[in-house]
Amino acid sequence: MSNPDYMPQLPTVEPFASLTYSGYLKVTDTKALHYTFTESLDNPFKDPIIVWFNGGPGCSSMMAFMQESGPYIVDDGEAFVKENPWPWNLRANVAYVESPAGVGYSIAGTPADLQQNDDQSAKDNYAAMLTFFEKFPQFKSNELYIAGESYAGIYVPYLSYEIYTNN
Repeated sequence: MSNPDYMPQLPTVEPFASLTYSGYLKVTDTKALHYTFTESLDNPFKDPIIVWFNGGPGCSSMMAFMQESGPYIVDDGEAFVKENPWPWNLRANVAYVESPAGVGYSIAGTPADLQQNDDQSAKDNYAAMLTFFEKFPQFKSNELYIAGESYAGIYVPYLSYEIYTNN
């Protein structure tokens, strides 16, 4: 696999059943949002892309990837990773994005990068989406859905508006 973000498996569990990636989506020279992307188990080039944001603000989207909808999960009260019988990537490609910069593994390289508001987050998330499609141009024609929970109820419409105004 020539993509440097390719992640064949997590420690101590079986390899992912579909191509899975983890890395960074460049926003600026000092700011990058961490993502994990798992391709659909059904038809990756026809199935939609779901871009998922956890809210908070400040909650890592890795929580959704590892406790809710990813291919492997850790259930509440358990201390081991197991296969998720109903992962969202059964019929969709799912990109979990950690936003804003400084959340989870995302990078905020300067104190100014940590200064956020909803408009700035939308601009950063839009820049991250452009980087995503540079990394994965084969998915440009797939339907795109933006989703999330909690404060992502703000991130989602702000990013949707940013996409609308820039396209």
